[in-house]
Amino acid sequence: MQLSLNEDQQQVLDFIDSLARPYAGVPLHDVSLALENAELDAALIENGFLDVMAVEELGPVTAALVVEKLARLPFAVEAAASAFVRPLVDPDLPRPICLVEEDRMGAPLRFLRPGATVIVIGPSGVRSFTAEEEHIAAAQEDTLYAYPVAFLQTTPQTLTTHTVDAAEVLRLWRVAMAAEAAGLLGAALASTVTYVSERKQFGRPLATFQGMRHRLAEDQVLTNSVYWLALRAAGTAQQGDAALALLHAQEAARRVCYDYHQFLGGMGMTLEHPLHLWTYRLKLLTAELGGRGEQGLAAADALWG
Repeated sequence: MQLSLNEDQQQVLDFIDSLARPYAGVPLHDVSLALENAELDAALIENGFLDVMAVEELGPVTAALVVEKLARLPFAVEAAASAFVRPLVDPDLPRPICLVEEDRMGAPLRFLRPGATVIVIGPSGVRSFTAEEEHIAAAQEDTLYAYPVAFLQTTPQTLTTHTVDAAEVLRLWRVAMAAEAAGLLGAALASTVTYVSERKQFGRPLATFQGMRHRLAEDQVLTNSVYWLALRAAGTAQQGDAALALLHAQEAARRVCYDYHQFLGGMGMTLEHPLHLWTYRLKLLTAELGGRGEQGLAAADALWG
């Protein structure tokens, strides 16, 4: 596996850094559960950053790098499904793209709104429809999400059928989520390190206490491994690698989110600190596609049949 970025990949990430710089911080006095920005989304589309997988010189590894980079922003961007699944199913499908398994239609769908494309994957194959008001029920007001989320309450009688392999769509979905989780973990870690480096207790920064430093080091190792497994899964195009990458991402998220909120103490349980913009997204990702149990079964099936 090539561990160094090539010139094209580095250039793409540099362009994204430049484009996303105005959106790297949280708007002053904003305590929203979820942040979105239509101008950022439009700029990503206009500059083709969500279409890199279809470019021969770039491909799925660069798409994973783009998704990981965008996930680090405090603004939730529908990049993962558009970058990985949309090119395979139909590059002309209207965005945002919402993915749902046929047997889990009642699950919360990220970015679901009128005009969004819902892609249904299951034993019946891969089908899609454009969501309208009548299909959508609003998210529960007392449920904490850092994504814009809604629920399907009905589907059209007729859906568009796509002649693509459902297993391949699921593989790309897993790779996309693993890459997104890697970016969320990296941003959450950076936010936590900044806080504990500045917050003082007993006359010294929290980050200078050995017990906390050990746990932060372990969290850094977990975060790095999620990143590399996601890139490996994108590069090998193997079902087993995709399932293992998402399994590890979901397991790592479960552990480090607990650490980060504990390290921030009371501040970590408020919306005044932006940590929730990454950890609450991670909490939702840990349940997607059936959670860790389903990823473990999928990995075992792919590796040992």
